[in-house]
Amino acid sequence: MTFKDDWLKIKTTLEQGQASTLYCSIATVNDDGTPHITPVGTVFLRDNHSGYFFDHYAESLGKNIDRNPNVCIMAVNAGRFFWFRSLISGRFVAPPGIRLYGKASAMREATKEEIKAIEYRVKPSKWMKGARLLWTNFTHVRDIEFTDYKPVTYPMMMNGMWSENT
Repeated sequence: MTFKDDWLKIKTTLEQGQASTLYCSIATVNDDGTPHITPVGTVFLRDNHSGYFFDHYAESLGKNIDRNPNVCIMAVNAGRFFWFRSLISGRFVAPPGIRLYGKASAMREATKEEIKAIEYRVKPSKWMKGARLLWTNFTHVRDIEFTDYKPVTYPMMMNGMWSENT
């Protein structure tokens, strides 16, 4: 199995993690070489081993990417029922998390389809004042070309869940 062969599982794992916490963590490198992690709730994966996120509020994230495009995105399923079922059975019912490595692009204007996707994601919360303040006026995205991945692993509870190469 390879990165491309595991893509559907990678995509599902990231989506489940993001759904359980409402965000993914995106790691970048500050200009002094220290790591910087930003929670971003607007990460979307495509079927072609790439993705994008809306670059909206995170000032340091964008500056870091402009200087060094290497990123790592991590999502972990934090759902209580997911963990309860897994701990009771002694085996994860699905992969608990994923790290994706790649390069992010310069900021570009979002397409109509991308704006439609984010509007669909935040629609259930639009009635709340805070949601309207935070999750409106999305206009720009950064593409990410993924090159590798590493599952979040707990070997005692997930034998055979990923290909042997990971």
